[in-house]
Amino acid sequence: MLITFEGIDGAGKSTQIAKLVHFLTNEGVDVLTLREPGGTPAAEKIRAILLDNAHKVTPVGELLLFSASRAELVQEVIKPALQEGKTVILDRFFDSTTAYQGYGRGIDLVLLQSVISIATCGITPDITFYLDLAPEEALKRKFAKSSIPLAFEREELDRMERSGVEFYQKVRHGYLEILRQNPDRFVSFDALQPVGTLHQQITATLKERSLF
Repeated sequence: MLITFEGIDGAGKSTQIAKLVHFLTNEGVDVLTLREPGGTPAAEKIRAILLDNAHKVTPVGELLLFSASRAELVQEVIKPALQEGKTVILDRFFDSTTAYQGYGRGIDLVLLQSVISIATCGITPDITFYLDLAPEEALKRKFAKSSIPLAFEREELDRMERSGVEFYQKVRHGYLEILRQNPDRFVSFDALQPVGTLHQQITATLKERSLF
């Protein structure tokens, strides 16, 4: 089974993934957790390029780098793990590409889907949890400050995070459109809810759908 988590940076994906891994492991489920981009030596090097502020990357170059990283991860790790019967929990997958490079950067969605299909070998998540959060709230979480323009000047921001509030608003809109088009696979939660409440909702959803 493949479970993916989606949402803009700061939505709390990492926290919920860690809690879900702990829960499923206690239930006797063989779990493998991964992140995108990354997960293999080559993919991690691509991740470093993508997030490094020293690099200027065009939207198309960004798409191809993310896709190259994904292709390595799918073929070397995800496919073998699924074939072995493991439950794979992935922090971002191809929906991120649609939201960020498609809706955010403006790359043609039809062209983008062709690239995604090649990189994923046709693998689709069994369920995708989307943690919805406004970009302004995401930045407040990251810096515990209300001044977004100042926040974007902070050195802690990586290359993707420096794209600006308007970009992340487009990304969020993209996610909501993907959700509308994939109601059976996508499950959306308000990321402003308490961590424990979100975790309970996620595990309850898996139980209702008999996914473990």
